[in-house]
Amino acid sequence: MHVRFRDPDRYDEIRTPDWATQPAESVSAGSEVRTGTIEGEDDWEVTNVLINKHVGEDRAREEAEQIVDKIES
Repeated sequence: MHVRFRDPDRYDEIRTPDWATQPAESVSAGSEVRTGTIEGEDDWEVTNVLINKHVGEDRAREEAEQIVDKIES
């Protein structure tokens, strides 16, 4: 299940960085974080988080927000 935080169309490049695996896995096993960068900028932002769909939509949103909080803190 994709939990979108920002519109992926606004990014020049989107990646699934290795460094985000540990914070993602610490909240939800099998989850992935995708980050994007806007053309001409150096900063990467979380665009979406992929959560195993077996947890349900509400729980997926909650887990994705926990992952983003860990990454952005």
